[in-house]
Amino acid sequence: MEIIISSIIILVSLGILIALFLGISSKIFFVEVDERIQKVRELLPGNNCGGCGYAGCDSLAEAIVKNEAEVNACPVGGESVANLIAKVLNKKSILSNKKVAVVHCNGSCKNVNKLYEYKGFRSCKLLANMQNGGDKVCRFACIGCGDCVKVCSFNAIHIVDGVAVVDEEKCTNCQKCISACPKNLIDKKLYSIKTKVLCSSKDEGKIAKNLCNVSCIACKLCEKNCQSDAIKVINNVAVIDYSKCVDCGVCSEKCPRKCIIKAE
Repeated sequence: MEIIISSIIILVSLGILIALFLGISSKIFFVEVDERIQKVRELLPGNNCGGCGYAGCDSLAEAIVKNEAEVNACPVGGESVANLIAKVLNKKSILSNKKVAVVHCNGSCKNVNKLYEYKGFRSCKLLANMQNGGDKVCRFACIGCGDCVKVCSFNAIHIVDGVAVVDEEKCTNCQKCISACPKNLIDKKLYSIKTKVLCSSKDEGKIAKNLCNVSCIACKLCEKNCQSDAIKVINNVAVIDYSKCVDCGVCSEKCPRKCIIKAE
């Protein structure tokens, strides 16, 4: 009986000592956490998409509070979340220049013919390593297997008639589709600017014309008529500098191939 009582006393004493040790350690090694981080974290949508450039919403919240990131750094939350975060941190709200993905191709089934009929697992990455970089005659065309669709968490990109199309209202600029495209056809642009080039062909004009009904032929009419110096023909294809573009739509009007469009 004495052995049992002694064992109990020893165990209780050890428990008390451990509790005291943990209590003292927590005081010694206590790291004060800025409560604003938690408040900002609660305002963020929690998608952890990485579109902000940070590992997740926890990392972004900490960066915002530490002034390492702007209050509008979250592309998913947009301006409404940015305003709430600014209020919590007593900062001035920053007008967000929302960016969205843009697919530089209109190589749909009606515009580009098939070079061969592929039957097998549908993967852009897989077909990009096959003959001609895909089953379409234009080696720069969207393959259309939907690797970009599979990685989008916001249902913002779909395959329509064999080519990827972005729903700008749903796009959050998480940039996962950009990374997923093996042809590097997807880029980003300002949401407010509706003019975009739907071609990425680097072939000479005569060749590109024969391969696609709406290909850029490097005629430079867009470049010559742009009053803002915002569009240039580079490597046989028109490229818009969105930092200069005023969205006048002149390049779209002058393009004889209609590979430059201004969406409504």
